[in-house]
Amino acid sequence: MAKKPLIYFLCTGNSCRSQMAEGWARHLGGDKIDVYSAGIETHGLNPRAVAAMKDAGVDISHHTSDLINPEILNKADYVITLCGDANDKCPITPPHVNRLHWGFEDPAKATGSEEEVTAKFHEVRDAIRDRIATFLKEEVNQ
Repeated sequence: MAKKPLIYFLCTGNSCRSQMAEGWARHLGGDKIDVYSAGIETHGLNPRAVAAMKDAGVDISHHTSDLINPEILNKADYVITLCGDANDKCPITPPHVNRLHWGFEDPAKATGSEEEVTAKFHEVRDAIRDRIATFLKEEVNQ
């Protein structure tokens, strides 16, 4: 049996975008991939990210905000940064690791009414979902 691709999503605080990416990848890729997420720092799980994902039928409430694990980083087939800060500060990855950067706006910085902030979370959530669906289809052949 072929080895399952290991995908590692990284963001600054592992609280929002990387958590949504991990949730979508697990949801869309199922047991055909191994997926983790981490941060340069840990900021805790953003409750708005949890709510936005729940609205889309994906439960990430059990996720934890974790620091980058060098062992996972070095075993990963794909390391995908979701913000410029993580892209700039991510440790060096071995040559076999496919390193990608997908910059997404930080919905946690959204301002305005509750409806406007929720809409921003949904917009970023859906953009991450679409990018992961394409990635799984084109890169990982899932």
